[in-house]
Amino acid sequence: MIKIKIEKPFKLDDTITCGQIFRFFKQENDSYDVILKDRVINVYEKGGFLYVSSNDEKDLEIIVRNYFDLDNDYDVINNYLIKKDDKIKDAVLFSKGLNMIKQDPFETIMEYIISANNGVPQIASSLNNIAKKYGKKVIFDGKEYYLFPSYKDLKDVSISDFRSCKVGFRDKYLKAMVDKLNKGEVNLDEFYTLDTADALNKLMENNGIGAKVASCILLFAYQKYDVFPIDTWVKKIMKSDYNIEGENKIRKFAIKTYGKYSGLAIQYLFNYSRNNK
Repeated sequence: MIKIKIEKPFKLDDTITCGQIFRFFKQENDSYDVILKDRVINVYEKGGFLYVSSNDEKDLEIIVRNYFDLDNDYDVINNYLIKKDDKIKDAVLFSKGLNMIKQDPFETIMEYIISANNGVPQIASSLNNIAKKYGKKVIFDGKEYYLFPSYKDLKDVSISDFRSCKVGFRDKYLKAMVDKLNKGEVNLDEFYTLDTADALNKLMENNGIGAKVASCILLFAYQKYDVFPIDTWVKKIMKSDYNIEGENKIRKFAIKTYGKYSGLAIQYLFNYSRNNK
């Protein structure tokens, strides 16, 4: 186990459970087992420190600091948002310490294709089914987990194979994406360097990826904070708090108001609406 001093505000619970990731498991002692790209970690927060153990402790502090974005100065972002929109102040202050997890791009693409018209338990179940069938097994703390497979591992997986993992109508979209990646028609690293508009358009060239899914992929895997994923609850908040309706009007408002940190604004609004009692 390692001990990481938290130098800036950080809320582990909010960061893990705010809808960014799906493959985590809360333990009876209130710690979390989280499946990363290459290992499983157990993490909990106590007295200004993160306590982390793993089946693979190589470079563990570097991996964890990067994964939870612990070195980013969120005060700069928060002050920017409050200055731009006084109405968001309560959500920002309430959510202080909620960080953006840096996820593996391939798993993020697969999970958000699966997320279309789907519930969180079903998304998590489908991802775990794929991992259990095609990923590497890890025994950690007496429990059995599975790392998510790479697109190379899924090269020969058929549409019906995906369907057997309970992904529903999204089976053909997953298969098409895996095929494009293996043929070199899609390059995961390219999205880091593309500007957001080009990255969105390129992602949306793929069946099963609309504006919301593409925005989530860029926000959660590529740290493009100027996207603004719009779903039913966002529409509800925009109507109730800002009297704005319609996706185009909402998106124009977000770009004008929140700009380069639109993605953080939406996470704060969601967290506040879900958890503020």
